Amino acid sequence: MSSNAHKNQSNVVKNVLITGCSSGFGLETAKYFLEHGWKVIATMRKPKEDVLPQSENLRILALDITKPASISEAIKAAGPIDALVNNAGFGLVNAFEGVPIEQIREVFETNTFGTMAMTQAVLPHMRERKAGVIVNVSSSVTIKPFPLLSIYSASKAAINAFTESLALEVEQFNVRVRLVLPGRAPETSFADTAQARKQPIPDAYGALAKNFFAESAQSTTPVTHALDVAEAVWRAVNEPSSPMRIPAGADAVEMAKPR
Repeated sequence: MSSNAHKNQSNVVKNVLITGCSSGFGLETAKYFLEHGWKVIATMRKPKEDVLPQSENLRILALDITKPASISEAIKAAGPIDALVNNAGFGLVNAFEGVPIEQIREVFETNTFGTMAMTQAVLPHMRERKAGVIVNVSSSVTIKPFPLLSIYSASKAAINAFTESLALEVEQFNVRVRLVLPGRAPETSFADTAQARKQPIPDAYGALAKNFFAESAQSTTPVTHALDVAEAVWRAVNEPSSPMRIPAGADAVEMAKPR
C-alpha cells in the first residue's frame, strides 16, 4: 500500500472484531490495528485486561466461539463490525491413531465450526450494509503437510475451502473474504495448547515422532512472527486487491511457492 493510501486509510476509524486475543497472533493483530487508528473489539474466552495497552479505541469482550449464546452476546455488545478476524484456535500434535474421537471433535469445534459460527453471526449485518471484510486465519500446514498434524491440518484445510467458496457467495454484497496462512511460529501458544491436550503417542509412531521433534528443534529455517501475521491481516482487510490466500512469514511464503 502506498504511503498516501496508508495515511488515508488510517484516517478512517473503523471497527474490527478479533477472536483469540489473549496471546500470539490475535494479541499482536489487535495491537497493530489499534496503532493504526482502528477501534478494536478484542475477544477472549477469559478476558485479560493487562495484555493490551489502554486505549479509548479498545474494548475487551468475553467470547467462547464454541458457545452460541456467547457469540450472540458478544456480537450484540460489539455493535457494527466492519471487519471480522477469525483467529481463535488451538493446536494438536499426535499420530492420528492415538487421538480419541472426542478430542478430534474438540479441535474441529473450535478451529472449524467456531470460525463458521462467528462468520454466520456477522455476515447478515455486513450483507445488509453491503460492506465488510472477513479474514480467516488458517495455516501453511494446509499447503505443505507434516506428520503428527493430521487433525489440526484437516481442521484448517476445511477453513480454506469454506473461505474460498464463501467469497464467491458474498462478493455480490460487497463483502470480501480472505485467508491468512501463517508458517511455523514458535513464539505463539500453539505448542502449549497442543501439549495441554496431548495424548501418549502410540509406540508404533515413536521413532517418527522423535525424528520430527528433533528436526523441528534444530531447524534453522525462518519462522513466522506474530507481527508477520498482523501485517498480513491488515493487508487482507485494507487492500481490496489482495489475493485470496496471503502467506504470513518467510517460511509460509516459501511453502506457498508452486512446486
